[in-house]
Amino acid sequence: MSQAVKNAPEERLDLPIEGMTCSSCAGRVEKRLNELDGVEATVNFATERATVSFDPARVAPEDLVGAVADVGYSAALPKAAGEAVEEADPTEELRRRLIFSAVLSVPVLAMAMIEPLQFENWQWLSLQLATPVVLWAGWPFHKAAWQNLKHGAATMDTLISLGTLAALGWSLYALFFGDAGMPGMKMPFQLVTERGAGGDEIYLEVAAVVTTFILAGRYFEARAKRRAGAALEALLDLGAKEVALLDADGNERQVPVEQLAAGDRFVVRPGEKVATDGVVESGASAVDQSLVTGESVPVEVGPGDEVIGATINAGGRLVVRATRIGEETALAQIARLVTEAQSGKAPVQRLADRVSGVFVPVVIALAVGTLGFWLGNGAGASFAFTAAVAVLIIACPCALGLATPTALLVGTGRGAQLGLLIKGPEVLESTQQIDTVVLDKTGTVTSGEMAAGAVHPAPGVDEAEVLRLAGAVEDASEHPIAAAIAARAKEKFTLLPAVHEFASSAGLGVQGVVGDRAVVVGRASFLADWAMHLPAELEDARRAAESRGQTAIAVGWDGEARGLLVVADTVKPSSREAIAELRELGLRPVLLTGDNEATAKAVAAEVEIDEVIAEVLPDEKAATIERLQAEGRTVAMVGDGVNDAPALAQANLGLAIGTGTDVAIEASDITLISGDPRAIADAIRLSRRTLETIKGNLFWAFAYNVAALPLAAAGFLNPLIAGAAMAFSSVFVVTNSLRLRAFSPRR
Repeated sequence: MSQAVKNAPEERLDLPIEGMTCSSCAGRVEKRLNELDGVEATVNFATERATVSFDPARVAPEDLVGAVADVGYSAALPKAAGEAVEEADPTEELRRRLIFSAVLSVPVLAMAMIEPLQFENWQWLSLQLATPVVLWAGWPFHKAAWQNLKHGAATMDTLISLGTLAALGWSLYALFFGDAGMPGMKMPFQLVTERGAGGDEIYLEVAAVVTTFILAGRYFEARAKRRAGAALEALLDLGAKEVALLDADGNERQVPVEQLAAGDRFVVRPGEKVATDGVVESGASAVDQSLVTGESVPVEVGPGDEVIGATINAGGRLVVRATRIGEETALAQIARLVTEAQSGKAPVQRLADRVSGVFVPVVIALAVGTLGFWLGNGAGASFAFTAAVAVLIIACPCALGLATPTALLVGTGRGAQLGLLIKGPEVLESTQQIDTVVLDKTGTVTSGEMAAGAVHPAPGVDEAEVLRLAGAVEDASEHPIAAAIAARAKEKFTLLPAVHEFASSAGLGVQGVVGDRAVVVGRASFLADWAMHLPAELEDARRAAESRGQTAIAVGWDGEARGLLVVADTVKPSSREAIAELRELGLRPVLLTGDNEATAKAVAAEVEIDEVIAEVLPDEKAATIERLQAEGRTVAMVGDGVNDAPALAQANLGLAIGTGTDVAIEASDITLISGDPRAIADAIRLSRRTLETIKGNLFWAFAYNVAALPLAAAGFLNPLIAGAAMAFSSVFVVTNSLRLRAFSPRR
């Protein structure tokens, strides 16, 4: 591919595909789309969609639709914004045909199996009942087979159509031209292994019941596939439909959420959904974010706090200013990431795709070979025909095609419900291989926010007075350390005293007059400039705090140092439990930080991490990951900041804390929306479980065909049993994938 082509502008399009019935259909559509100049396409049989990247200068969207039609299927361009989209339930038509087929097939099967029911000319009644089952109920199979035949292709429907029509045609021949039309000719249901059977047997029950079995399989498969995609559908449906918009005069009016623009102000009352991402301008409340982040505990918000669209206001009235709308919202981005992950293909699926591509022609050849072999060996036309039909019916590439996409659908959908965004199927295999997890300290293991801890008063000074006066002065400052001290003071005192003559010295401290006291708060050296020196007790406390990587803030008034406040970045409450869970998974945790070694070791000791890499500059983090990889480790990196993005990209597996920056999230493989470090282990467990499900599905699908086809060719399987087994194989794969819906965090 030329450089010009590589750098060509690309557009993405999701095309719903109709008419696909097995993985070989998806393979043909994908191959045809990729033959177009400037097009890269992936077709997902489970979601029945094609994800297409194309160069609009060389290919129009209509060309994509035409390419799909070229191979016998249909596609539809996405509807314009605001245009109604009506999607018919695919299970309804299948259900009607299944009920019709079952009602007529039961008496056909009963007459064939139970001799007392074989009244005079019963075969002709069987013919009248079986014919509409095969021709009308089974019409979707015949129609698809004919469409594919016109395009020189064979699919799963070709096998079903050939098998059922052959059984019906053979029966018609036997009834009209053989002895099968004679009363009492048909004995009770005969096993295929009765090789001496004559050539006048009728197979109406085979044609009817196999059609019923396969319709049942398709029906339950379709239902299960809809359930598999239900998590994403629910996610997309979370958003509010209307919003109470505030105009310039403060008046409210209800408008569709589509009319909301960035910068608009809107009202969210208790129990209502937040219409879109925004910032709280007024009001205070608790917001239930569980639908988006997976966290069950509501989050307290007030003026200046960000809120996410589709979350639920559980408390008071909020006025919110919209910051992101439409496709830019967090919910839309989550849905996009999940959709992209579901449209991809895991490496383990490639072999299945290659097998599915040649499967049907091989099976047809095997059926013809089976017929010829048994006829040539004198086994009788009836036995040879029955074995050939069994080969056609038992074969099932559908299970191969559904193995990966259904597990991805359920696994990534469940992850989205829990606030775990897995970006693609390749990520699953990475989680299986990692042995080391490198965690950035600030924002990942710690909260990234300063909090005031211990208060050390000088001898004879009241601890509460130290906190009250320091909090009053610091409340006038915007520094993060000042905010932490002020917040601690406000927890203890309802109102802080007023401050006069406030002044700030950048990087050193602040000063002000509280009542009749001139208060100085800041570094010990800042107080020393005011001739306020720390007594021995406070100096010991300062050194002890700094040895733990904490910040010591001195407080003085009336010419003397009166106390010391310890401020530190707090370890997240769940970090220790998160590290323990990683160890349970056999992973080796490593703490990575740019802070000094004393601070890093203090945090590591608190969360029980043995290996610490400290004093690493931001641009050295990726090199650190590379060094660990050179030592033979397979590394996962967890971070949240802009400076973590190169390391996330360098790691074998990148996990971004969702409370971090967009750059970090974009560079990662998995995004943990909640910011809870325990979600790291949850994401790895879910990814591994999904990969295990895919491998289990593929093993079953391959093993089924490897075992079933020789048995059918050898004449050991009746076509009825073959039809039931074939239907069951696809249903098994989908229902096995649905077990992932039960995945839950260990808490």
